[in-house]
Amino acid sequence: MNSAPLSPTGTCTLVGAGPGDPELLTLKALKAIQTATVLLVDDLVSQAIVDFAAPDARIIYVGKRGGCKSTPQAFIEKLMEAEVHKGERVVRLKGGDPFIFGRGGEEVEHLRAAGIEVQVINGITAGLAGLSSLGAPLTHRDHAHGVVFITGHAKPGDAGTDWQALAATATAARLTLVIYMGISSAEQITAGLQAGGLPAHTPAAIIQHASLAQQRHAITTLGALPATLAAQQLGSPSVLVIGDVVRGVAQWARHSPAPEATAQALAS
Repeated sequence: MNSAPLSPTGTCTLVGAGPGDPELLTLKALKAIQTATVLLVDDLVSQAIVDFAAPDARIIYVGKRGGCKSTPQAFIEKLMEAEVHKGERVVRLKGGDPFIFGRGGEEVEHLRAAGIEVQVINGITAGLAGLSSLGAPLTHRDHAHGVVFITGHAKPGDAGTDWQALAATATAARLTLVIYMGISSAEQITAGLQAGGLPAHTPAAIIQHASLAQQRHAITTLGALPATLAAQQLGSPSVLVIGDVVRGVAQWARHSPAPEATAQALAS
């Protein structure tokens, strides 16, 4: 006969650490980090944020990066569950927001199935912080009636996004596209969006390490996006922002100026 499950005596909180700048943390996130006894930290969380943890807190790094050695998701979920049953105040510290490509939904489902209630504290997502750092909005009454956050990295065995269909929708509804984890598939994304009717001259921004001191960016067009990535040597972690809201950024870009030809393309 199976023994009854342990009653959880600890707590678990999923905390969004934001894009990296510690000053962009919410007060609620800061309090959770400071009072945690165990922190499970994602790879994209900056050390300045981890340093807010109590001196006696146990820090466990459970990084997950595409193309790199990663901690299995099932292991992370089991570890969270085990630490709560030990009576720990567990904080799962995630870059950006736990519920925007942070796999927070999977972790909440697992913990609730184990009888553990979970609190979620939102964080500023990189797609918003990145373009905001360049002085541009994601929505604008004259240029973009909405915004789509979408991943460029499909789950193994998943066909992924229909970029042609998305392009048609974005054009008809005047949407800004914010693409996470799209660097390795930039050529496929660009080709699909253009095949769906999004013009090659559509403004695009690439923002790497959004909000951090090492932030770099390039302003380009949809058609020139793969070439710009290669020329500027921009890689992960980066977000791609595509849409008319990017158009004005070239006038005040301050981290890595756009090539002259690109600036001329955006001005036309």
